[in-house]
Amino acid sequence: MKQDIHPGYGWVVFRDASADVAFLTRSTLAADNPGNPGRPEKTVAWADGNTYPVVDVEISSASHPFYTGNARVVDTAGRVEKFNRRYGRQDRSTR
Repeated sequence: MKQDIHPGYGWVVFRDASADVAFLTRSTLAADNPGNPGRPEKTVAWADGNTYPVVDVEISSASHPFYTGNARVVDTAGRVEKFNRRYGRQDRSTR
């Protein structure tokens, strides 16, 4: 097996600003390796007293509608009828 081909793996805080939630996990983003996108420049002090690199994300499981249960149900039958009324399309069974 080849040696030294895997990126480093360390602790990183992912922060979702829209839900005001942050979580600490391990990621390859914590390593400074060639070919790696790079260690995040921002840091944050965590509850355990240590400082970790932080990555700001726009959406996470705390704010995504699928996980929060706030998904909207779309009335597809109403949309089809609205389309038919708007463009003057008639029901084919009446022809």
